[in-house]
Amino acid sequence: MIKIFGKFFLRGSSLNLGKFSRNFKAEILKIKHDLEEHLQAINENTNEIAANYEYICEIETKLDRISERVDQIQLCMESNSGSLIQKSGNFEVRRLNRTEQQVFLVIYTLEEEKGSLTYGDIALRLGISEQLAGNYVTSLIEKGVPIIKRYLNSKPYLRLDPDFKTLQTKENILQLSLEEFGF
Repeated sequence: MIKIFGKFFLRGSSLNLGKFSRNFKAEILKIKHDLEEHLQAINENTNEIAANYEYICEIETKLDRISERVDQIQLCMESNSGSLIQKSGNFEVRRLNRTEQQVFLVIYTLEEEKGSLTYGDIALRLGISEQLAGNYVTSLIEKGVPIIKRYLNSKPYLRLDPDFKTLQTKENILQLSLEEFGF
């Protein structure tokens, strides 16, 4: 009797296992199908990203070329305007306040050491923020100090007009004292 019941229970469980196995396989196939769809979507997105990257690279290349051309134009304009300034020889600079004088002297002295300098260089030397240094440089320009700005990678580099610097050295147009400011 135990053998009969055992065979009966085993046969019943094997029937359930077979049904379970078929359902399990069906679910696995559904999951596999979903994963294949996701893989296809990922591949499509990857192709789109690669295409966009290529376009961005082309745009960056074109921007670099434009930047080079703008630099060339700016150099050409500087050389032309420099000769005009040299001929006229007059610079009309309004009186600078004490902080503007300090900023000017930092530009004047650091230019000797570094060539071109940034707002960060001025800010570091004077212990002020870069934004404030930029505001003071703008104020100097508005008051007639001929500061030349060149942009490299969207970052401004500053230097004084060479003719003005020479004239400042000879005649002290701004009436500044390096010793007074500790330079």
